[in-house]
Amino acid sequence: MAQNFSKETYLYWYELMQLIRQFESKSEEMYKMAGKIRGFFHVYNGQEAIAAGCMTATNHEDPFITGYRDHGLALAKGMTPNAAMAELYGKATGCSKGKGGSMHLFDKANYFFGGHGIVGAQIGTGAGLAFAEKYRDSKNVVLCFFGDGAARQGMLHEVFNLAMLWKLPVVFICENNNYAMGTSIERTSNVIDIYKLADAYEMPADKVDGMTSELVHEAVARAVKRAREGDGPTLLEMKTYRYKGHSVSDPQKYRTKDEVEEYKNQDPITKVANTILANKYATEAELKAIDAKIEAIVEGSVKFAEESPWPDDSEVLKDVYMDQAYPFIVD
Repeated sequence: MAQNFSKETYLYWYELMQLIRQFESKSEEMYKMAGKIRGFFHVYNGQEAIAAGCMTATNHEDPFITGYRDHGLALAKGMTPNAAMAELYGKATGCSKGKGGSMHLFDKANYFFGGHGIVGAQIGTGAGLAFAEKYRDSKNVVLCFFGDGAARQGMLHEVFNLAMLWKLPVVFICENNNYAMGTSIERTSNVIDIYKLADAYEMPADKVDGMTSELVHEAVARAVKRAREGDGPTLLEMKTYRYKGHSVSDPQKYRTKDEVEEYKNQDPITKVANTILANKYATEAELKAIDAKIEAIVEGSVKFAEESPWPDDSEVLKDVYMDQAYPFIVD
C-alpha cells in the first residue's frame, strides 16, 4: 500500500466497522429471536472495509446510493443507529418514518439516497444523481453501489454508455461477494471479472481487495479525483464476502462452512485492529473500550426502537406523491 494512514484514520475505521458489525448482529438477533423486525432483511457482515475505505476517500456532500443490503453504508454516512433501528422496527421515528423498513433507508441530511429493493435500480438512479450534480456544477461525486447479481441487469450497460458519453461524476462500485442470492458468478456469466464490463465503454476500471480498508480507500480516492476533475466515471469491482446468507432466511446450502471460515480469516476488522496494535495506536484495553461503547450505543438503539410509537394511520398515504405541481424544480 503506497499511502500511509494516520492513527486517527485507523481508529475511525475500527470504530465505524465495529458499529456496523455490532448493529447488524444485534438487528439480526432482533429479527430471528425476538421477532421484532419483519420483511426482507440483508446484513453487511464481512463487507465493512468497503464502507470504511469509501468514507475516508470522499466528502460528506458526496451522495451514496445502494441496493437493499444498505444498513452498513447508511450508518457509515452518518445515519444514527436510533433512526436505523427504529426504521427496521417500522416505527414512526425511523429514518423513513417506518414506511421503508430494512431495504429502504434514506437520510437526505447525510446524502444517503437509499436503499433500493429492485435489483439494479440504484444504478440508473445513481447516474441520475450524478447528472444532477454535474448540472449544478457542484463538484460532488456520487458513489453508486451494487452487487455482482445486479451487474447482470441490462440497465447497467445503458447507464455505462450514457455515464461515459456525458462524463458523469460517478464511481460505480460493485460489491462482489461471490453470490447473487445463492448463485455463484461462474454460473451466471462467461465474464467473471466484472470490472472488465467497463472495457466496452472505454471506462476506467479496476479490481480491488474489498476486505482491506487501505486498498479500498486508495482505489476510491483515485476514482473520485478523476470524477471531480470532470473526467467521468470509473468502475471498481470490490472483491468481498458476506459472512451471512443472502438474507436472514437463506439456508446457505450453496457454500461450505470451510469457505466461510477461509474468508473470516481475512476479516477486515481484525486486519485494522492488528495494524492499530502493531503501531501502538491503541492498546487492547482501549479497543475493548471502543467495543463496549459501541455495544452500549447499539443496545440504546434497540431501546429507542422499542419505546418509539407506531406510525399513525393517517400517515399511510403520505409521502407517496409530491404535492408540488413541478417536483423536479428545486433550489
